[in-house]
Amino acid sequence: MREILEDLASWHAAGTPAALATVVETRISAPRDPGAAMALNADGVVIGSVSGGCVEGAVVEQAREILDGGAPRRVTYGVSDDEAMAVGLTCGGEISLFIEPFAVPAFETVRDHIATGVPVAVATVVDGPGPVGAKLVVTADETYGDLGSEGLGVAVTSDARGLLAQGRTAHRGYGVHGERRVDDVTVFIQSFQPPPRMYVFGAIDFATAVARVGKFLGYHVVVCDARRVFATKARFPDADEVVVQWPHRFLPTAPIDSRTAICVLTHDPKFDVPLLEVALRTDAAYIGAMGSRRTHDDRLERLRELGLGDEELSKLRSPIGLDLGARTPEETAVSIAAEIVQLRWGGSGRPLTDTEGRIHPDRVAVP
Repeated sequence: MREILEDLASWHAAGTPAALATVVETRISAPRDPGAAMALNADGVVIGSVSGGCVEGAVVEQAREILDGGAPRRVTYGVSDDEAMAVGLTCGGEISLFIEPFAVPAFETVRDHIATGVPVAVATVVDGPGPVGAKLVVTADETYGDLGSEGLGVAVTSDARGLLAQGRTAHRGYGVHGERRVDDVTVFIQSFQPPPRMYVFGAIDFATAVARVGKFLGYHVVVCDARRVFATKARFPDADEVVVQWPHRFLPTAPIDSRTAICVLTHDPKFDVPLLEVALRTDAAYIGAMGSRRTHDDRLERLRELGLGDEELSKLRSPIGLDLGARTPEETAVSIAAEIVQLRWGGSGRPLTDTEGRIHPDRVAVP
């Protein structure tokens, strides 16, 4: 829902009825993850995507039925058959969608929380004997809405806060009164966490391209350099923040968690060695540094002299990026982005044509 939030907000403000379709479960090689959404309003405007085009037409027809007064429903699409007009996923996967009238309790609060980076979860009953479509909005200290049972609300609130802490979206099964280890009622809990952060150090032309691709990947991008003449918003229009400060002094003050990416592009020992000494002692998911192999070897020696051990040094991705043969700043940014994605999902980095089995294996990390 995050991707279509502003359009939903404008429809909500104008009182325009809409139907919302959300991916709540996927299997095998589904093209979109749980939480992907699309919506249709009463004027026939469609926003968002749930399958990259495979089943959107069929979903629009279902949404029209909802707008005409139909009941909320869960629908599943699997692989299409051999007929050219068959509805299904050509990739061989399977997705389950929940399609409903768009109505979120305390929607303005939800929107404000998402926009300002305050964690919030939206839980929806998608199957079971209870009120299908009932919603509960959960924050760190408040709830809005009603799932039809006090016990169910208590159980879902607890699980939603746990998922928020992990930055995860999932569906859970309960009894009608919130009993555990029962699957009478299925609740889809969608977590909205602040976007992960990417720190780009070194205000060079490569950093401009990395900031752009980082923003494209959904990161909150911060560019930092000690040289005021280079670290300007005009040179980095895609960055959310541009900081003028010595990198190794800035990083200890910056928010870092297990989703953070740190890209060190300075390739100058007086900048990158003190910075990496700090970075490699954080929980950041990705720490990459630009430079030649000779520069990398010199870096490792200097870092060992500063007391870093093999476990800490093993976190360093250097030279930065995957071996794509990149030359230009833009190509190099693509190779860095590819390495970040590979590390996030545990991919092999090999051409898919040289691999066998499932294209999308079980997820191994969610940085």
